[in-house]
Amino acid sequence: MSRDLPSLNALKAFEVAARLESVSQAADVLHVTHGAVSRQIRSLEAELGVSLFDKAGRGIQLTEAGRRLRDASREAFDSLRVACDEIRQRDQAAPFLLACPGSLLARWFIPRLDRLNAALPELNLHLSASEGELDPRKPGVSATLLFAEPPWPADMQVYPLAAERIGPVFSPGYAGAAALQGKPLSALGHEALLHTRSRPQAWADWARACGMDPAGLHQGQAFEHLYYLLEAALSGLGVAIAPQLLVADDIANGRLLAPWGFVDTPNQLALWVPARQPQQQARVLVDWLEANL
Repeated sequence: MSRDLPSLNALKAFEVAARLESVSQAADVLHVTHGAVSRQIRSLEAELGVSLFDKAGRGIQLTEAGRRLRDASREAFDSLRVACDEIRQRDQAAPFLLACPGSLLARWFIPRLDRLNAALPELNLHLSASEGELDPRKPGVSATLLFAEPPWPADMQVYPLAAERIGPVFSPGYAGAAALQGKPLSALGHEALLHTRSRPQAWADWARACGMDPAGLHQGQAFEHLYYLLEAALSGLGVAIAPQLLVADDIANGRLLAPWGFVDTPNQLALWVPARQPQQQARVLVDWLEANL
């Protein structure tokens, strides 16, 4: 069996065209001409002795051989990207890019960032925030801090840090605050409860954990992200459901009230690190997080 590989340029052109199912789009991604991509693919087909694409109307579709090569080439290029990222990250001067939800960054990380940088100057921590779905496998991301429910994926080294706890909070300036103070949980049945569209079941989960029937609760204003929800609660717009970690400072300084406390959810706050990358820097960060949560 021949151990010679086809041209890597040809394989790359094929992999992009196969992923996008378009020679024109592949040319745009690779910053070359349509003809250059077509020539690379024809060269690859000639070397392998098979057709990789069939015509499909005005477009193209993969043959069986094309699908097999697409899957193999995608895996190979992904492995190369991971290996290159690992090599870059072995340089201690390289940034340690931590991804996390924007609400966690704003309400927990930023108030503690000076303390973290002073304790771990060698980490060279950079932060990337998002209120959308986080991708722990995104190239360049060293680790991702997020709330999620086990089991953990096999390709990730996951360091559990703390159980997520959620509960109702509202501002002392909320118009209904006085009426809710000292009242049982059932008093929330008279409130239009603030919630997020990204986690609409949070109130029902909390109610069930407290032994309440969720049908007795009425959801009011919805917000796109948790950060906006918490800002609404701080502004006195109503009662919000919130993770304890993100409102603990506001409760401590009297900006928010949590008269009914918090209950555990199945989620865990954990640091996710690709299993194939070095873990030394991540473990240093885990130790700091455990000591400061």
